[in-house]
Amino acid sequence: TPLPPPAGESPGRSVTFEDVTFAYPAGGEALSGVDLHIPAGQTVAVVGPTGAGKSTLAKLLARFYDPTAGRVLVDGTDLRHLSAPELRRAVAMVPQDAFLFSGSVAENIAIGRPDADAAAITRAARTLGAHDLIAALPDGYDTDVRARGTRLSAGQRQLIALTRVLLAEPAIVVLDEATSSLDIPTERAVHHAMRTVLRGRTAVIIAHRLSTVRLADRVLVVHDGHLVEDGPPAAFLRRQGRFASGG
Repeated sequence: TPLPPPAGESPGRSVTFEDVTFAYPAGGEALSGVDLHIPAGQTVAVVGPTGAGKSTLAKLLARFYDPTAGRVLVDGTDLRHLSAPELRRAVAMVPQDAFLFSGSVAENIAIGRPDADAAAITRAARTLGAHDLIAALPDGYDTDVRARGTRLSAGQRQLIALTRVLLAEPAIVVLDEATSSLDIPTERAVHHAMRTVLRGRTAVIIAHRLSTVRLADRVLVVHDGHLVEDGPPAAFLRRQGRFASGG
């Protein structure tokens, strides 16, 4: 089922979870009866303790898995009804340990848009603030990153993965924030890149840092597979809810 063009000027699309339950084959329920609507263009930060179901929510939206019960919809269309190319155009995911393939930096950036030329790749990196970092690598955009990007730091990998997303221009971005500590300049660069990538798009961020939560329009707290709080970041801090107390 092809998706209709986005309804408004924003490239983002709405996301709806309808009574979604998910259980991994070897374990109990990771999510239970989740109802959630994210309007097109909204950035949502998802927080909660380890094992609460945050990453499962993200993986269902990226369709790494299908719900055990219920539906995940993009602009009213069930993800299961989208072809693989439609799904890739609609949703892009940046995992916690941003995955890079063996090959050059340029090839990694262009994975979501293989027809992109060198000028388009460089333009995306400049827009994102990643160009100087890439240019400083031994062979610039031609630097071989090796399998899983082992030659690069976590921050460098995340910047390259975000440049890939910007070039691919998806409607929805799912970002599982890296938990590894970044030095201050790299963290600032990653946050600038995140703001650039998320502009106008619908975004779900699995957040591990307060500074990342502040990028969001809305915060969801997940606890034991349930959505237990939903509101603006400031309200959580004022109320000293589960998010503010760290649990």
